[in-house]
Amino acid sequence: MTPSLARILAILALPLLAACAKPPTLEEHPAAVPGYEGMQDGEFFIEPVAEKFLSDGNRREEVAYAGSEAPGTIVVDIYARKLYFVGEGGTAVRYPIAVGRQGLAFRGTGIIGRKAEWPSWTPTANMVRTRPDLYAAYAGGLPGGLQNPLGARALYLYRNGRDTMFRIHGTSDSASIGYATSAGCIRLFNQDAIELYNKVPTGTLVKVRTEAESLAAEGPQMKNAYGRVVPATPENIAQAEKDLKRIARQAEKDPAAAAEADRQRLAACAIRGIEPGDCPGPQLPPATVTVGTSDHSATTG
Repeated sequence: MTPSLARILAILALPLLAACAKPPTLEEHPAAVPGYEGMQDGEFFIEPVAEKFLSDGNRREEVAYAGSEAPGTIVVDIYARKLYFVGEGGTAVRYPIAVGRQGLAFRGTGIIGRKAEWPSWTPTANMVRTRPDLYAAYAGGLPGGLQNPLGARALYLYRNGRDTMFRIHGTSDSASIGYATSAGCIRLFNQDAIELYNKVPTGTLVKVRTEAESLAAEGPQMKNAYGRVVPATPENIAQAEKDLKRIARQAEKDPAAAAEADRQRLAACAIRGIEPGDCPGPQLPPATVTVGTSDHSATTG
């Protein structure tokens, strides 16, 4: 067994070990952000989403929507890392998402051909071929549950009557939301995946914006000091510069600690199958500031 596979198996075993203990209750968890509380869902308890993962607008929100898509359409913006469920009267519910790394994202349009609660997961043949260290052990499939990468709910994308092998699904890996870290699918917090799942029927149209459409709708985007995509406003540019300088000062004060933190960051990305160049920056602080939206944005809120 390779060291990397051993690490993966150890991590995936943690929820199984936890299942032997007393199930957690809502009273045992600190107050959470509304909409992202811990919740019992069938036989599984979904942990609350930590507030630090919900900063920079990285949470579900009803917003104004100026797009031309009909109500009931799912619109995915892989560049702004947002998913919209279009509502009536020029509104939409906006969800933060994790998207596929460069070259791995779904493109164009499709429909929701199937839905599943606590779905099983089997890596594609291409995933096993390109990253056997990560996926070969699961070539036979993994049953639904807290350790399953598809999370609590999955919406299966079809095109021309055939499964595209891309999914919109939940995840227990809250730290990944807002980044380009997946193997191509569109991830949401489990709480958001359940909320969206309950709204959309099979046959729902899914549209993925092109880069030009994203720019027209969202305006210019940028990455902040922590790797999150935010509107490229003067305020956010100044904040990113300030944060980068602070991070550099901290590294100068304790180079050994900074090097160890960077090693842990890269190791965590390696476990997720994320290449070093795609690995998000320093861990998000408890709260970061993102100011407004771009003047060119077609959505507000």
